[in-house]
Amino acid sequence: MDDVVRTIMSDFGVFGIGLLMFLENVFPPIPSELIMPLAGYQSAKGEMSLFSVVASGTIGSLLGVVPWYYAGHALGERRMTRLAARHGRWLTLSPADVERANVWFRRRGATAVLFGRQLPTVRTLISVPAGIAHMPMPTFLLYSAIGSAVWTAMLTVVGYLLGQQYEVVGAYVGPVSNVVIVAIAAIYIYRVATYSPEAAKTGDEAAEDPRY
Repeated sequence: MDDVVRTIMSDFGVFGIGLLMFLENVFPPIPSELIMPLAGYQSAKGEMSLFSVVASGTIGSLLGVVPWYYAGHALGERRMTRLAARHGRWLTLSPADVERANVWFRRRGATAVLFGRQLPTVRTLISVPAGIAHMPMPTFLLYSAIGSAVWTAMLTVVGYLLGQQYEVVGAYVGPVSNVVIVAIAAIYIYRVATYSPEAAKTGDEAAEDPRY
């Protein structure tokens, strides 16, 4: 998997980093925990500047959360709950998950976006309750940008520092990246297999309500 990331970065440079981070947020095929350290790793070898790597990763990540914001904004809490009730098994998202995310956002507001952008799995989904709550777009983008910049910078610096030990790290990057991908796939399969229809019972009843 790291070979794919390296190839994209080699072919498109810093634009490739932005593209990968955009895709990671829209539909996470490759985690940012792999993308940004590898980008920092490349930067340490002199192929890209550290600033451009962080900037591109931040911009790509920021663009990737906007569609989720508008999805929440357009659908609203009831329709998102209905969507989770009907397709929760494959989304691994129950109506209760939607409700908890909304409650968490209502309690913490902009702080939830700021720190949520730095938490695995939460980084993308925190955009949904922000959209549902009709959080002003400038505010959403500001806090998302700060949170994304902190996250991408941290991962990039880790890769940059590891890049100083090219021979040592090179032997581990491939196997570690494969483990990360397998772990993500395993977690998804586990959540699909253990998804309880009872968790969606309330959402199913809501989906039948004509008010939706």
